[in-house]
Amino acid sequence: MEVLPPLNWDKVGTDTWMDVYRHWREVGGLKTTLNALKLPKKERDEAWKKFFHEIRQPVWWGGDSEPHPAAPHEPVSKLEAKLTAGEFVVTAEIAPPLGAQPEEVVKKVVMLRDHVDAANFTDNPSATPRMSSLVCSAIALQNGLEPVMQIAARERTRMGAQSTILGAAALGIRNVLCLTGDHPRTGPSPHGRMDIWDIDSIQMIWMFRRMRDEAHFLDQRDIKAAPPLFIGAAGSPFASTERFQALREAKKVNAGAQFFQTNLVYDVKGFERYLEALDKVGALNRVFVLAGVTPIRSAKAANIMNEVPGVKVPKPLIERMEKAADPKEEGVQITLEIVDKLIARCATTPCRSASGASPVFFATRWAKIATASPITKKTGTRHCI
Repeated sequence: MEVLPPLNWDKVGTDTWMDVYRHWREVGGLKTTLNALKLPKKERDEAWKKFFHEIRQPVWWGGDSEPHPAAPHEPVSKLEAKLTAGEFVVTAEIAPPLGAQPEEVVKKVVMLRDHVDAANFTDNPSATPRMSSLVCSAIALQNGLEPVMQIAARERTRMGAQSTILGAAALGIRNVLCLTGDHPRTGPSPHGRMDIWDIDSIQMIWMFRRMRDEAHFLDQRDIKAAPPLFIGAAGSPFASTERFQALREAKKVNAGAQFFQTNLVYDVKGFERYLEALDKVGALNRVFVLAGVTPIRSAKAANIMNEVPGVKVPKPLIERMEKAADPKEEGVQITLEIVDKLIARCATTPCRSASGASPVFFATRWAKIATASPITKKTGTRHCI
């Protein structure tokens, strides 16, 4: 569960035993070693762990496996304020345009701003270049819709990520969703370099939290005005076994994630097992969980979605789509049923719920569950773009 530092590229390809030797000399060398050997086994083991932890975790990183919740503060965004108050929260996802026309972003923002609490702007999904999520988020703010700026670690260095987040904060963007990003291999050819994995999403969460709470850069220089951020991460209920995934999500929460937005949920029972796994590792009562839903357009689309990593469409739903006279309408009805089941789950197991209708509040042992609800306009509720 320890948050390890990104690579120190000055040392890549070198022998780490020199680091061990130098640190051994710094802490007292042979004299300290001999004294440690005289200690009781438990204390000796602790001294051994401490010695290698100091090598593994340089001062500029300071990683550990402990929780790092935000200090008591006033919410920095409307999204954080509503989640903290236990209100229903609805977000939508907007894919940035494949061109330089801001009018396309404005059109979608205007369509959604009276129906959702915030909108996500994806960051080059499927490793395909689009208008930047930073620019789209700024356009959304200018047009009355609070953004959730997605930021992928995939092609960013640690320097670029720190610079981007300061620029976002300067523009008034407060909600940020940290992702590792789709592998460049999933994008169109010709492919560029595929080795620019300087940091991953957990390391980015850790770095942004320290910039916000400790007001310094990774290189330990002070930040004159720390960025006020509401830090999010992706939740992946079906990416692997619930137990393993819960451990990974707990690591994100410990690093500083304050909310999750999950992959699409079609298997409600599987999602419930995921929540139970989060509860067992002590993460569920420390994070807001927004469950992702969207209508299936056809049985063919459902089968294709089943091939997307982290998405699981149960066979009975696919069969139902195959038998439907109007697959699109059936997909809408399935989505509404999933939303109702999520709300009912919260009603039977104490939690706070948030999901695209009138506000409901439940006393809390479970985390606050919001449905990031891109339901079609045809239902009269929410529209997915």
